[in-house]
This record gives sequence, C-alpha cells and structure tokens, in this order.
Amino acid sequence: MSNYPSSIRQLLEIHAERQPDAPAILAPGTEPLSYARLLEQVEKTVGALAAMGLERNHPVALVLPNGPEQAVAFVAIASGMSCAPLNPAYRAEEFDFYLGDLGARALIVRRGIESAAVQAARQRGIPIVELDPCAGQPAGVFSLAGPASHPSAPPTSPQPEDTAMLLHTSGTTSRPKLVPLTQANVCISAVNIARSLLLTPEDRCLNVMPLFHIHGLLGAVLSSLAAGAGVVCTPGFDAIRFFRWLDEFKPTWYTAVPTMHQAILARAERNREIVSAARLRFVRSCSSPLLPQVMVETERVFRAPVIESYGMTEATHQMASSPLPPRERKPGSVGLAAGPEIAIMDQAGRLLPPLETGEIVIRGPSLTPGYLSNPQANAAAFTGGWFHTGDLGRLDEEGYLYITGRLKEIINRGGEKISPREVEEALLDCPGVREALVFAMPHRSLGQEVGAAIVLRDGSATSEREIRDFVARRLADFKVPRTVVFLPELPKGPTGKPQRIGLAQKLGLG
Repeated sequence: MSNYPSSIRQLLEIHAERQPDAPAILAPGTEPLSYARLLEQVEKTVGALAAMGLERNHPVALVLPNGPEQAVAFVAIASGMSCAPLNPAYRAEEFDFYLGDLGARALIVRRGIESAAVQAARQRGIPIVELDPCAGQPAGVFSLAGPASHPSAPPTSPQPEDTAMLLHTSGTTSRPKLVPLTQANVCISAVNIARSLLLTPEDRCLNVMPLFHIHGLLGAVLSSLAAGAGVVCTPGFDAIRFFRWLDEFKPTWYTAVPTMHQAILARAERNREIVSAARLRFVRSCSSPLLPQVMVETERVFRAPVIESYGMTEATHQMASSPLPPRERKPGSVGLAAGPEIAIMDQAGRLLPPLETGEIVIRGPSLTPGYLSNPQANAAAFTGGWFHTGDLGRLDEEGYLYITGRLKEIINRGGEKISPREVEEALLDCPGVREALVFAMPHRSLGQEVGAAIVLRDGSATSEREIRDFVARRLADFKVPRTVVFLPELPKGPTGKPQRIGLAQKLGLG
C-alpha cells in the first residue's frame, strides 16, 4: 500500500509538483489543462462545495454531458466528497430512484441544459448546483453556482477509507446494487492500470467511453493521471469523428468496449491515411468479451497490440489484463491478474486447479468494502474472504484467464449448458456476418433454446439456412441457433455493451 497514493488529491499533487505545465486534460477545440491548473480547479471546486455545506463522504450526484468538464468535475468531487456520476439519458423516474438510493446531498448539472434530473432533485428537496464552463479557459475549467454559502471550516483532507465514488451495478436482472469505492480502492486501481499498460508522462489516451461508467473514469481518466499522462476527453463515442480525433491528438492508446472497436474497424478503410499515420502504442479493450476475430483484425489495421482487460465495478474496474509485448498475448484470454488476486471456485467453495472451469473469484485491496445497505447481496457475494464475480472461467498453467460466460447468461437447453460466446465465435467466422449476439429463448419442453441476432456485412445476402448450416459444421447440434434474427444493428446499453438478457422478449420471441 505504501507504493500507492492515499487519496486522489495526493495522486494529483505528485504530478502537479513534478511537471506542473504538462497537459493533463485535453479536448477538441480548446487549450489543454495542465497538471498545476487541474489541481487548482480541484481545490477551487472542493472549496466551493464545502462552502455550500458539503463534507467528506457526502454523496454528490453528477449529471453532465461527456467532455472535459465532466472529467474534471468527477476528479474534483471524488477528491473531497463522494462522486456519483449518473447517465444523462435517464428518465425522470430513473433519476428519482438513483438520487433517492444514493441519498444525494447535491446534484451538479450543466447550466443551460435541460435535464430530468433537476425535476427529480427538486421533488426530493436536493440542492441543485449549476456548472458553467469558463469561455476562453483551458479544457475543463468551470465555475459553480449553488445554494447560499454557509460559514464553514476549510475542507479536511480525505482519508484512505473515505468513499470517493458511488456507482450502481447495471441491474439487468434485479434491483441495481450501490457500490462504494474508497480513496484507497480508486488510487490502487488507477496505479495498477497504469503499471499494467506501462504508462508514462509521454502517453496520451483518447477517451471515447462515457464518463458515468467506471471504464472511462478509471480505465482512461484516472489511470492516465496516475501516470502523469494526458487524456483527451471527447464528447463521447462517434465512429466518424474518432478518426478526426486520432489525427488531431496523435494518442498513444485508446480504450473502448468491443462494439466500439467493431464500429471503428467498419470505417477504417475509408480513413486509411489517418490510420497509417497513427502512432498508437496499443489498443485496450474491456467491459465485455472481445472476440478473437475482432482482436486479430484490430491489430492488423492499427499495427499495434490489442490489450484485452477484465474489469467490474466492485473491483474498481481492472482485475486482469493482457501483457504488452514482448510477453505473450493469447486470443480469447483476458490476460493475467493485474490488481486483485484471481482464483476459480466450484459450487462447493473449493478452489480449482488450472484448466478446470468454475466461477471466477477475487480478493485484494481494490475490492469494494461491500454493497451499501444490502446485507443479503453482501452475504451472497462475499464468502470466505473471496468476492464472487458471477463469471465463469478457467486459468491456464501460466495464469492466463479465460472467461467462458456469465452464470446468469448460460443457456440451459434441457440440461445442456451452452456458452453464448462460443456460439458467437463460430457465427463471426461465417462469411457475410459482421456482428453476432447469442441469447436464450424460452422453449416449452427444453426450458431454453439458442437464438442469434445477426448484423450482416454491407452487400451480404447470407441466409438463415446458410448461417445455421455453417455453425452446424463447427459445433454440436444442440448449440446451433434454432432462430436467427437479422437486425440493422445490435441492441446496446448506454456503455456500448450488447444487451443479451431479455433480448428474446424485446424481439417478440419470448
């Protein structure tokens, strides 16, 4: 623990002292924000919020569009209070739930932008603070206007056990769980990511991930700041503008979810000159499994290694990561432990040897202390000193981790267990198939059946019969999709993850 900063504030101070003028936050159409100015903005923001009566561990909800202001506001709030970034696309009912569940003491919104969050906050009597970007200033500089100031003592320094972030799990099948992440959790994870990627102050990350999601917050922003590197904060993912940003900012890496990588690949040929001039040191993929075909094609196009990582909110993002060359990267693997300790456990709670499949469990200092106000979920997830991820996988003899699926996504066809990922890999090798998503369909006698949603390549006329015949030559008959649905694009959640659970019902097949 001594090799890690004890707080986000300390993490920033290290680089503000070492390289005050180095760019920390960059964005299209504006000047970079240096480390010295970033620390200054953080101190100013924490002071302004403290003057409004906010203290350490007070939950502050943040609803802002993607960009440098959101990145800086997140870093500032997490430095002095507890930051809870929320998806701006939520509806009023969703904001009402999340603000209530958080016990938010304040809501920060962009001045002049209508948000259903404001209505929900007013109904709950939650103070509203307006953020106003400062024109003509470097990226991410803003002022705050909120309730009348209260006389208060200067904000006290955060402690390692203080809550820096409050995030909800996705809640696809149940009520979202509230995950507190401490100052120590956040700093340990940010430094671990920076170390696993060998980041230096010479690096520059192009962030296209939403900044209400831990992938963007930790995987891009705080990992870069932990290394004294720069991070480009874009308005969000845009496959067309991606190449313009690649050309303008000359990043050394970017991080994204697999669906974003596929969208980038689809436009790479039209941007051949920019791609050939790119100076990417590596490309990172996380938050859902990267199919081997996508990994191979991305490496071919960008002439750079693809580093697949494995993360989840409860572990403060990264748990495992593929190593950089000259160490081996194994397609289909998420690499080696890169933070918490990783093991494989059977249903009886026994740890399994290499090559045996079971549930992935983790333990270590980047793990959340536990879900808030949810003893039932804590009792189920934390047992014997290990946290149960809900993912199935195996370790090979060299410690490389392979994820075979989610426990709740495994298709049970009359007792035969089918991993959607295995079927998707076979589908992606079928000529004419660009994207594939395999899901469970209800079946009267078997319980569940295999369904597949397919996006075809431009100009392809591949039929359902051809797809089923192709997969039948690769996999056992019971794994062949019984229904194939052609879609113009796959349904995705707000962070770009494919929406597998409940898809049969959404498509009218349930």
